[in-house]
Amino acid sequence: MLQAHSFLWNYLWIGPNLLLIGLGILLWSRGLGRRFPAFLAFAIFSAAGELATFVADVLPSVTPENYWRTVWATLLIESLLKFLVIGEIFSQVFSPYPSIARLSRMLVSVFGGCLVLLAALVAAFSRGDSAVWLISGSHILAQTVFIIELGLVCFAFLFAAYFHVAWDRMSFGVMLGFGISSCEHLATWAIIANANPSAAQRIYFAFLNMATFQLCVFLWSYYFLVPGKIKATSPVSLPENNLSAWNQALERLLHQ
Repeated sequence: MLQAHSFLWNYLWIGPNLLLIGLGILLWSRGLGRRFPAFLAFAIFSAAGELATFVADVLPSVTPENYWRTVWATLLIESLLKFLVIGEIFSQVFSPYPSIARLSRMLVSVFGGCLVLLAALVAAFSRGDSAVWLISGSHILAQTVFIIELGLVCFAFLFAAYFHVAWDRMSFGVMLGFGISSCEHLATWAIIANANPSAAQRIYFAFLNMATFQLCVFLWSYYFLVPGKIKATSPVSLPENNLSAWNQALERLLHQ
């Protein structure tokens, strides 16, 4: 059962991506796409890219070179969309501080996208774990993106915790899913790089990657579709902390 192109393999490749597209459609139908447009685009286009990669993998008419070109295209689109989503979440989390929210979204989205393109160039000209640059380059690009992604997720959680910024339910779920996915993938690559597993053992790690993605899709679906408990609290004013001062200074700077 734990073999490439077994029933479980095909399900873990197809199923989560169909569920993610379904989640995107539900978000759009419920009007949440206006609040999280980047995540909606990520859900639709990254899942569609993964399904296209699956089709390229199983069709005999698709050459190995064209399959890996499909992998590259999907990885680039997915990576760019991820940073747009993270920038969007930064904007949501820091919405009480509008200037900081706008600046953080711009910085994460623009610089994240630039880092992805730079990583793609480095991967294209680097020697990796395969003699075929299309394969080794895709591995280097994916690892680089996950490292940057995990760094931004950790920064967001630590920054919000330090300044006691409250997370909304959906933003927290999105970042938690990205954090779990990036941690698992980086841990898997670290084990593969140091343990030098056999081809059969590498398939087990591929199953683990796909199962983790399935978990993340379930997690996103839960946080977006299941309403949280509403706690009755009296309205409170925002604390005058460093973020408030930074936001006021940034507002003055932008309106000069």
